Amino acid sequence: MKKRSINTVGLSFGAGAYLIWGSFPLLIQLSKFASPFETVVWRVVFGFLFAALLVTITKTWGQVISLVKTPKKLGWVAVAAVFIFINWQVYVVAVVTGNVIETSLGYFINPLVTVMFAVVLLKEKLRRMQWVALSVGFVAVVVLTIDYGRPPWIAIILALSFGTYSLAKNRVGRNIGALQSFTIESATVLPIAIVQLIVVASLGPVMLLSGPMEAAVLIGFGIMTAVPLILFGAAASRIPLSMIGFIQYLTPVLQFSAGYFILGEEMPPVRWIGFGLVWVSLAILTADAFRRRPILPIVEAL
Repeated sequence: MKKRSINTVGLSFGAGAYLIWGSFPLLIQLSKFASPFETVVWRVVFGFLFAALLVTITKTWGQVISLVKTPKKLGWVAVAAVFIFINWQVYVVAVVTGNVIETSLGYFINPLVTVMFAVVLLKEKLRRMQWVALSVGFVAVVVLTIDYGRPPWIAIILALSFGTYSLAKNRVGRNIGALQSFTIESATVLPIAIVQLIVVASLGPVMLLSGPMEAAVLIGFGIMTAVPLILFGAAASRIPLSMIGFIQYLTPVLQFSAGYFILGEEMPPVRWIGFGLVWVSLAILTADAFRRRPILPIVEAL
């Protein structure tokens, strides 16, 4: 297959992954008949079962077993699993309680968190424009804190948890497939999900058992958890990282659009200023990245 065709397919896979992630607020709205804690349980359970089925079909259990036999990498997978579980829990609760726009903020500032991790944890030296971007992002958080009357905890937790998840995945290494890694991650938090289900069942009815429509929605959402991750893995193996960085903003843009235009969440003037500063900081960060790595790979794929 020609390089241009590979890039085009990879871009399609990547865009598909981010489009699905961006649609999650609307999908979660369909599951509001269940508590957010039950929704997360079935997200883990059926995400794992679907991933295990795909591993069986693709006959790649050997890769899973190989990863399990590598304690150091398995430890990083466990870290990734815990933090993505926290991310899912906070995200679903936030969407159900009408904080979709704040969840989008979390994923808008995620690249800034990644840069911050590079400085604090990896001891990397930042370029001047990266420092400017971080400074503008910090001012944005201060403005939003004033607007909300509290720090934007939902956004901060989402950004930090997903940033930690990404860091842990990086430590696992790229030679491990996304599907195989996700299967182990889901299996790792499966016991936590089962305990959570027991608690949910002790407080009221389990909505998965209330009817075929409810079961279909919860099972479908669990499967949809695995699909974009698999698409993302397929994209990452076909297109440059710079292109992944370019299309990642699809998700928070769609989340913000869903919260503002469809779900009717409020955006007071001060909040617009805060979000505007975040977008300015991201523009600075993106411009700096493209200056060091030209946008040609993206153009070639179109």
